[in-house]
Amino acid sequence: MNGLTGLIDSHCHLDHPRLDKLHETIWRNCLGLGVTQLVMPGTHRAQWPRLVAFCDQQPGWHLALGLHPYFIDQHQPDDLQVLERLIRQKRPIAIGEIGLDYSLPSLNSCLQQQLLVQQLIIARSYRLPVILHARRSHDALLQILRRTGFGEGGIVHAFNGSFQQAEAYLALGFKLGFGGALTYSRAHRLQRLVRSLPLTALVLETDAPDMPMAHQQDRLNRPDHLPYVLDCIIKQRSESPIDIARQTQINTVKALRI
Repeated sequence: MNGLTGLIDSHCHLDHPRLDKLHETIWRNCLGLGVTQLVMPGTHRAQWPRLVAFCDQQPGWHLALGLHPYFIDQHQPDDLQVLERLIRQKRPIAIGEIGLDYSLPSLNSCLQQQLLVQQLIIARSYRLPVILHARRSHDALLQILRRTGFGEGGIVHAFNGSFQQAEAYLALGFKLGFGGALTYSRAHRLQRLVRSLPLTALVLETDAPDMPMAHQQDRLNRPDHLPYVLDCIIKQRSESPIDIARQTQINTVKALRI
């Protein structure tokens, strides 16, 4: 660990039931390790009330609200009306986690695209950035962003696309999230990306409790393990650890207007 401060986990789910009994310990550890802010995206309507109340507990816990494509069969048309009402009432910093997930044939891609466009329209109307989920869908997602003319930017969560796709997102005003996948010795392609992209493109994330890191034998990811991601980036870059830590913080603040 590098003893650096001001780190931001740009994507985690500390409110997840799997972490229920660990909140206080994890947050205390986070502060001791220099992780001072957490961004917690919403995924479906039933979760939003719990998430809103959860984020109210700490000023460093930032709320985002969205309808995740993985739950496309559960979402209802009036969810979008509830989303807008909560945006007005609770002022989330972003709309998310939204996007496209083409990893499972059972997830209706047409419905996903419709829902994504509707949420992009809402985000644009409230001038909010978005937190994007993309699995096997980067080209389709980029096409929708271009077609809708979405210009509020945000973060592409757990980026795993090509260098060309990364450049396309950057040109549209997005930052790219890197997390647990980067910590594995076999992650050569992701490591090349981290070396090749401008430092101004990178943000840190854990996606806790999912996407466990290489050292996590219990497979339960946690926000207080974010410094491991930073260490992996430091090993791939020529800039100083302080400059890398500071720039990832700046990138996250800029992308989500924290």
